[in-house]
Amino acid sequence: MKIGFNGIVMNAEEAVISIYDHGFLYGLGLFETFRTYKGKPYLLERHLRRLAEGCRELGIRYEANPDQLVSLMEQLLQANGLKEAYIRLTVSAGPGELGLQTDDYERPNELLLIKALPPYSEALYSAGKQLKLLKTARNTPEGSVRLKSLHYMNNIIAKRELAASGAPANAEGLMLSGEGWLAEGIVSNLFFVRNGKVCTPSIDIGILPGITRQRVIELAREEGFTVEEGRYSWAELLQADEAWVTNSIQELVPITSLAGQDSNRASAATVGDGRIGNITQRLLEAYRADTASGA
Repeated sequence: MKIGFNGIVMNAEEAVISIYDHGFLYGLGLFETFRTYKGKPYLLERHLRRLAEGCRELGIRYEANPDQLVSLMEQLLQANGLKEAYIRLTVSAGPGELGLQTDDYERPNELLLIKALPPYSEALYSAGKQLKLLKTARNTPEGSVRLKSLHYMNNIIAKRELAASGAPANAEGLMLSGEGWLAEGIVSNLFFVRNGKVCTPSIDIGILPGITRQRVIELAREEGFTVEEGRYSWAELLQADEAWVTNSIQELVPITSLAGQDSNRASAATVGDGRIGNITQRLLEAYRADTASGA
């Protein structure tokens, strides 16, 4: 596999990062995941803006050159024989002394990895998937807003809990905040519809300000829906008419079944009629039209 390392295309096994890199030692670094449509990364400007803002907060001297990055992606697509790809852009702090550092990091490492997109499943976007309530709580963000950090332990523990729960293989896990509010999925943001209103947990709960989440909020308002960002309980989600989760790779995925922490299958509740809802369908179509326009 060919990868991009500090702007250079090379074999993955040739890339070397110092053992003193503070991304390795302390999890100090950030990443973005996104995908291409017709070979072009979607919403790249927004991803790079979030990445740059996070790097400034952490004292990592990094700001991507969009044109150079797009060129590097095109080279990697060609080198790996891919027309479309799942892309992860990682920025680690770079090398430093052993111990916590307060000075800015002047030599960050940029790593660009790509792989084939997961196979498309029409059933996923019609029959949807289950959302399983987890015991693992969403930890509070280290700063004022959650960053997409290399410190991913909370998500890993949640993923292990989901795998051991007996939930369907394609289920997503849902974490609550420490106060018990709906937070987010392991790799997704959550939306649901109640009485025609589109609801989603607010950023101040401590969730990731997802790029796809924000675009879906904008599209929903453009389509004439009222959108509310707030604090919601699991009981309120159980009363939802529709629900879906979002991320940059899978777009909008309908949630058609909700399962509580009880392992008893009888505790699962169907959302709506167990199929993609009308509002979910409409917003999925709007989102895909947006990707096709190259917005």
